[in-house]
Amino acid sequence: MFPKRGRKTAKRDPLDSFVDAAAHALDLKIEPTWKGAIKTNLEVTLALAALCADFPLPDDAEPAPVFSA
Repeated sequence: MFPKRGRKTAKRDPLDSFVDAAAHALDLKIEPTWKGAIKTNLEVTLALAALCADFPLPDDAEPAPVFSA
């Protein structure tokens, strides 16, 4: 009912849980040796996304035009 005091549980990195959940949802079998590389790729991708999300835009910014051939 209540957690035992004095016991320290190792917290799992949320990216490890995300990799496992995504692999399960997509029915992918990931070799344990690849999990570190996948996690590193996600860390870089999330850092780059944060740079884009944090970039301030003026209120009058317009989307770029779309060109098609």
